[in-house]
Amino acid sequence: MWCIVLRSKKKPDTYLYLKENTSLQDLPESLQMLFTPHEQAMKLWLKPEQKLARLSGQALMKHLDEPGYYLQLPPAHQDILNPRVHSNEE
Repeated sequence: MWCIVLRSKKKPDTYLYLKENTSLQDLPESLQMLFTPHEQAMKLWLKPEQKLARLSGQALMKHLDEPGYYLQLPPAHQDILNPRVHSNEE
């Protein structure tokens, strides 16, 4: 499967992975706004056994099937979105 990786010009280190023929207009409005303007960072051929920086090719392919994209945020932002990181429970 061909995958296009877009880089947000508004937020540093923020990337959006899409199937090759997916249009930004097919995505939620919040993603459209975040990635307008954008630049194409790369195009890559995905295989299930492929290892990427933050997930496997198989996991990325599942995201591209449903919900149709994969949003990669900078590590600090990912921690903010993870409730277990900020939990006071021991």
